Amino acid sequence: MTRQSVEARPCTDPDCGAKHTLGERVALAISLCDARGVRLTPVRRTVLELLWEAARPMGAYELIEALRSRDSRPVGPPTVYRALEFLMAQGLATRIESRNAYVPRVHPDRPSRLVFFICCDCGGSTEFSDPRIEALLAQDAAALRYRVMRRVVEVEGTCANCVGTQT
Repeated sequence: MTRQSVEARPCTDPDCGAKHTLGERVALAISLCDARGVRLTPVRRTVLELLWEAARPMGAYELIEALRSRDSRPVGPPTVYRALEFLMAQGLATRIESRNAYVPRVHPDRPSRLVFFICCDCGGSTEFSDPRIEALLAQDAAALRYRVMRRVVEVEGTCANCVGTQT
């Protein structure tokens, strides 16, 4: 079986709706890692693929079980946590604080000033970036003479799909 080549290029469509194939996402991750002089090892790549395939936040122990199922070999927590640390350091994944779970970044080539909308019914999450929110937070921080070290914005509610099934 031959592997199909996928061109790695950044998404320039702000309204793409994150409709990229897994191959495109992995190719971009590999390209970003190569440009940064770091390596997307097979374990790191598999963890990233599992996050994309899940389409919802996944905890580390869920990832361990998924890796064991996929590879039929034991994988320990340190291996998964190291892979997740790498993916977060490279901007390829983000931790959902309120769930102690991880999601892949839709656009890892863009700044990571994000808001996450998390569905309380299905557990799905949507990454959202809005410069107006960023400007307001920066303005408020400046007014308070506050130096922001880290920012977490998560909104919990019910996604459009789940709202549609409730009516």
